[in-house]
Amino acid sequence: MDSDDDFMSGVSSEEDDVLQDGSDNEDGSADDFGFDEPEPDLGYSQKETVQKKKRSFDTKFTVYHPEDIQGQQDDLIDEVNMILDLRKEDVAILLRHFRWNKERLIEDYMDRPKKVLEDAGLGPSTSGPPKLEAIPGFTCDICCEDEAGLLSFAMKCGHRYCIDCYRHYLSQKIKEEGEAARIQCPQDGCKRIMDAKSLDLLVTAGLQARYHELLTRTYVEDKDQLKWCPAPDCVNAIECGIKKKDLDKVVPTVVCDCKHRFCFGCILADHQPAPCELVKKWLKKCADDSETANWISANTKECPKCNSTIEKNGGCNHMTCRKCKHEFCWMCMGLWSEHGTSWYNCNRFEEKSGSEARDAQAKSRVSLERYLHYYNRYANHEQSAKLDKDIYQKTEKKMIQLQSASGMSWIEVQYLNSASQALQTCRQTLKWTYAFAFYLARNNLTEMFEDNQKDLEMAVEALSEMFEKPVTELADSKLKVEIMDKTSYCNKRRVILLADTAENLANGVWTFGSINF
Repeated sequence: MDSDDDFMSGVSSEEDDVLQDGSDNEDGSADDFGFDEPEPDLGYSQKETVQKKKRSFDTKFTVYHPEDIQGQQDDLIDEVNMILDLRKEDVAILLRHFRWNKERLIEDYMDRPKKVLEDAGLGPSTSGPPKLEAIPGFTCDICCEDEAGLLSFAMKCGHRYCIDCYRHYLSQKIKEEGEAARIQCPQDGCKRIMDAKSLDLLVTAGLQARYHELLTRTYVEDKDQLKWCPAPDCVNAIECGIKKKDLDKVVPTVVCDCKHRFCFGCILADHQPAPCELVKKWLKKCADDSETANWISANTKECPKCNSTIEKNGGCNHMTCRKCKHEFCWMCMGLWSEHGTSWYNCNRFEEKSGSEARDAQAKSRVSLERYLHYYNRYANHEQSAKLDKDIYQKTEKKMIQLQSASGMSWIEVQYLNSASQALQTCRQTLKWTYAFAFYLARNNLTEMFEDNQKDLEMAVEALSEMFEKPVTELADSKLKVEIMDKTSYCNKRRVILLADTAENLANGVWTFGSINF
């Protein structure tokens, strides 16, 4: 099943940016298109620290740019370097070996320094600082080249090779294997790790850049509270304190500075209010062959005698299994001998011979109909989002046309942009409410959830209808006010739905069927 999550996650409503104001992302900006007020754009930044009550579905997070990530690494290296009095290049290797846990590194190093150095790939040194040299009479053990003036290189382990072989080796490791943090000496059995300063002497500027990029990636991947933004071509990382064990109680949605919205727990596009495990189960259910099996169960029947699957291809209810020749009634699954001459209509229900088969068939039909109820609505919002995507891409053009038709300023027509973003965000939320409801056990809370869901859905459809009106009608000031009011109402209803769902999720109030958290 195709998904529009990639597009959806890239559309960040201004309302949602405000909801994330509790984050430490000082470089980002947030706009409010009015779920608290009808104004389409307040235009403040997070640096201005607007105080808002933290909602139950808010997640605290910080966005880091590449220079921030590099700065963190440099600070850690400097701190440990001052304490251990080692080369910065060696300190960097030690920190990567300890997954950037400086406290554990310092503690272990103080207890057994030689073992720590050896385990990290910084064993005993047999030569001075690494440098390019032309050694008289040197023969490269890899290519067997021995010409005079041949430049060679050796790390502190003393294993020397010509620079051409070294460069080919490093290029293979970095370009093809994607290795950087644990590049070892080419000598078989030597575990000496190549440091950044030595590598910079050997490779081209382009390969240096790739090497340092890979080193930065290992830093983020080694930190449990850091994850890369999954948006295409985005180089930012997000820090969030949510632990894996808490993912059954919270949906940690974060927003990168590139406006990509995603769940920090599973890296999928924003799927509030559904928890990660539920989303995983739902997507698998939609993608695998389990529903094909449900269709077979609902549209075919098994022979009561040999259990062969049979599909009815005619009007007669008198079925004869081609495999075992058993004769039975398609309607009640009972023995045909009990039916007399009722060839086309079965009014018998009391016989026990077909009761079990009927019960299994009925159960299968109910299960399939329930699944299709939620899946069709889930898919409908996904399809509507695709159509809204086209509208969103044309919004700017529509705003320009509205400017010309009405004489409004560019700021005055921003309400269309706010409405477009509200439609995207609310449809994304509505889509996942149906996956959430599919697994939700029936109780009084379920009815409240469905009421909130219904209110939001009705508001979204009303806003969508108004948004799609021609420019000539949008120029009407009365319609503009209605769109702004409906945009505000949609955002409010979404906040109410998410807040109620998140609070009950955090308190463990929800009861789910067919899924174990």
